[in-house]
Amino acid sequence: MKLSHLSETLVGSEIVKLGNQIKERIRNGERIYNFTIGDFDSSVFSIPKQLEQEIIAAYQQRYTTYPAAEGIIELRKSVAAFIKEREGLEYGVHEIQIASGGRPLIYSVFRAIVDKGDKVIYAVPSWNNNHYVHFNEAQHVVVEATPENNFMPLAIDIKPLLKGAVLLCLCTPQNPTGTMFSKEELEKICDLVIEENKTRGATEKKLLIMFDQMYWTLTFGNNQHYNPVTLRPELRDVTIFIDGISKVFAATGVRVGWALGPELIISKVKAILSHVGAWAPMAEQHATAKYLLQKDAIDQYLVHYKNELEFRLVEIAKGLKQLKREGFSVDVIEPQGAIYLTIKIDLAGKKKADGTLLETQADVTQYLLDEAKLAIVPFYAFGAAKNSPWYRLSVGTCRKEEIPEFLGTLKEALGKLG
Repeated sequence: MKLSHLSETLVGSEIVKLGNQIKERIRNGERIYNFTIGDFDSSVFSIPKQLEQEIIAAYQQRYTTYPAAEGIIELRKSVAAFIKEREGLEYGVHEIQIASGGRPLIYSVFRAIVDKGDKVIYAVPSWNNNHYVHFNEAQHVVVEATPENNFMPLAIDIKPLLKGAVLLCLCTPQNPTGTMFSKEELEKICDLVIEENKTRGATEKKLLIMFDQMYWTLTFGNNQHYNPVTLRPELRDVTIFIDGISKVFAATGVRVGWALGPELIISKVKAILSHVGAWAPMAEQHATAKYLLQKDAIDQYLVHYKNELEFRLVEIAKGLKQLKREGFSVDVIEPQGAIYLTIKIDLAGKKKADGTLLETQADVTQYLLDEAKLAIVPFYAFGAAKNSPWYRLSVGTCRKEEIPEFLGTLKEALGKLG
């Protein structure tokens, strides 16, 4: 049967594909250390108790009808207060759009800005930008980020690509790498966008920034989050933020996200979403509106939550460094933010005990799953080269007692290779 060009050319999610395979094996009783999905085990990382209570109360108050297309006014006011208090950003209620998480917002921002054939700049590895560009039949303008720069794009890499581009996609802390822009590097990128837009006429599209900061509260050590509008206020008219509660409160299933941006663009995003219908549920909107104003409760939650995440990231990084010192072909980049570790497992070309050669990185991924019972996501699932030996390890489902267990199992599997 002949279907649309989009449906016949769209590549399915490698993460979902891998996740389904792992779930099936777990259902069959196999012990798997599943660190693939950017989600949480709610028995390990639960949503804040106060938010949970507000959700229950909202359902008891019968908030079960359609919300306003742009999001209820109470939530937009709370978001405005929350980001002003926490980031110093000032946005009015007509510059805020609520949706069921970040995905429909990103989709709608692309639809509002990008036409067929338009140039969209994004780095690889990065989460889903390649698919959203494909949705719009736009031109992929790809920056190949490198481990030397913590897999973050540099201004020097972006500069020659700006001419004619309509959208620059940035994310920090970044999914999948768990790394961040420094203040200096983001300033350089901001200055490039300002200078590029000065060259464009009144009838030309401006170069816009989609700034995904879904993980901005989750920074570790001395690392600090920065954003384009704070660094360069003149970028306010060309920047759209993607944000929400999914990661900051381990609330991926609660489905409340928001976009911030110029009223004109936000109004178009609203119009597109009104046809898609990807609204955050009414009860969850009311609950989030109340919870975002509970400053002390949020501060208390974040202290414990961030400590637990950082412990896992740091301990796993320590273990991988030890394996590297012992001569195994592994490496790790120091965690900076989000819930991810960037790790390297470079086994292509090695032989298994039965003499079978691990020819490709896909073979390595399968070997790690079969022999080490370790499930992690290869960077090629995020647009990187098929032979990239780098992986994303997510700690959202990691229990502390699993860390020495899986590191021991990994060491044993590595030791079996010739």
